[in-house]
Amino acid sequence: MARPTRFEEHRWLGDKRSMRVHDLDNVTDACLLDDLLASEQFMSFGPDTLAEARNRGYRPCPHCVAPDAG
Repeated sequence: MARPTRFEEHRWLGDKRSMRVHDLDNVTDACLLDDLLASEQFMSFGPDTLAEARNRGYRPCPHCVAPDAG
């Protein structure tokens, strides 16, 4: 799946509905990114890191975030 142009400068995207964070460099169809973007219930992080997403309470998506990502 191609990275959404709206987030071409971001790697990590949070889903406010599920509190999951997605790796836009590794998104799969199982992530349902189109549904997330249509819902407009997402957020990016500053700084754009997995650690920052975790600090805000987001859990890594099991489909696109590698277990050793960090």
